[in-house]
Amino acid sequence: MNFLEQLRTVDPRDPGRWPTPIRAFFVGLILLVCVAIAWYMLVWTQDRPRLLQAEQDEQSLRQQFEAKQQRAANLDAYKAQLAEMERSFGAMLRQLPGRTEVPNLLVDISQTGLAAGLQEKLFQPGPEVDKGFYAELPIKIRLVGSYHEFGKFVSGIAALPRIVTLHDIQIQPVTAHGAGFDDLSMDVTAKTYRYIEDDKSGGKMPPKRIGGAT
Repeated sequence: MNFLEQLRTVDPRDPGRWPTPIRAFFVGLILLVCVAIAWYMLVWTQDRPRLLQAEQDEQSLRQQFEAKQQRAANLDAYKAQLAEMERSFGAMLRQLPGRTEVPNLLVDISQTGLAAGLQEKLFQPGPEVDKGFYAELPIKIRLVGSYHEFGKFVSGIAALPRIVTLHDIQIQPVTAHGAGFDDLSMDVTAKTYRYIEDDKSGGKMPPKRIGGAT
């Protein structure tokens, strides 16, 4: 009688009379199930959090690798962009006057208003404001003239070789009853920016990496 025939003839209610091979089979099966349950409880449930953490770490590392790979692929473009920014910065820096050039620049600003046909009622340079490697020089100006002459003045300021910006512009009639466009007063704050040289005055140089400034 083979094993399958013996298995069909056994009485489930009387395991003591089962043939030895049948009893050995079920004992082994029970042991196998117990081992599987013990492995699940003692090994799998304890190692699963570490497995999940390892999977998360792998995903994070993969994303970091892809990001670094993309940056490496664009490295030449970044270098070219940085070089262009340095050239642009150097060109802008050269537009900042040095200490000895400031008086001439103030004269240029004043002459720009006179050349536009405006009457200069106030030209008052204020104290410098330290901005790091450059200083801001505000100048309060009051001019009298027409809208057309104001436009010429603004265009002239924009054409100066050094950086000059206009702020807090206020235009009003010279008199309370004035209604003409040729009898106006303009109050404006012009700001120019002086390059702080690395001299005995304690000024700061811009980062040496940025080239082109003199």
